[in-house]
Amino acid sequence: MSHNLLKNKKGLIFGALDNKSIAWKVAELVKAEGGEIILTNAPVALRMGEINKLGDELDSPVIPADATNISELETLVQGALDHFKGKFDFVLHSIGMSLNVRKKRHYTNQNHEWTKKGWDISALSFHKLLQVLYEKDALNQWGSIVALTYIAAQRTFPNYNDMADNKAYLESIARSFGYFFGKNKKVRINTISQSPTRTTAGQGVEGLENFLNFSEKTSPLGNASAFECAQYVVSLFSDYTRKVTMQNLFHDGGFSTTGVGQEIIEDF
Repeated sequence: MSHNLLKNKKGLIFGALDNKSIAWKVAELVKAEGGEIILTNAPVALRMGEINKLGDELDSPVIPADATNISELETLVQGALDHFKGKFDFVLHSIGMSLNVRKKRHYTNQNHEWTKKGWDISALSFHKLLQVLYEKDALNQWGSIVALTYIAAQRTFPNYNDMADNKAYLESIARSFGYFFGKNKKVRINTISQSPTRTTAGQGVEGLENFLNFSEKTSPLGNASAFECAQYVVSLFSDYTRKVTMQNLFHDGGFSTTGVGQEIIEDF
């Protein structure tokens, strides 16, 4: 049931690949809540994924852009300003990739060229995007920018590999850039630390199914689904969270503050 939380609001959504993507769920829910969107992803993701299908379903333009390329981001943001005939209200950064994870290179023996590539895609791209948005003054006052992260930025999960470092950097950018965006533009920036989720991107993490089960048993409320994450993102895009900024918000059923679940103890 729609509550029109995003009526008359417009924005950009990065990272929808297929219907398993959190960004995909966000796009569908934003539209259902009265928002207007432009979808974007890297050209290679457009070829591999189904984002054009989503664009057709939601009657939303799809503009390819490599988020690591400032020039392409400038073209994208200007295209959004032109399409919306002015400033817009929200942005979702749902981008992450580790070549070391994909190619099963252990954290203690990384290929550092792959590390730099993954860092650029997963973390530095967020700063590049924010810089372009800031310089173009692209967002309306009380706009909202959200990036997706994971608790491995604070705690050690061995198989998350260098993505943990990327997420730590991403969260730091949200705090640092959030100050300037808030002070000078009245725009808020937050990260959502989501439960482990069965997404296409997450499939490369070794032992994902066991980890999902562990998290489910540890979290008092259980794991948050991709759709539930989309609901949380929409709340952060709405006017009900105008004074929430520079926060890393855990959306994980209580996993982040639970030492050990009773079911885990009984399993042992």
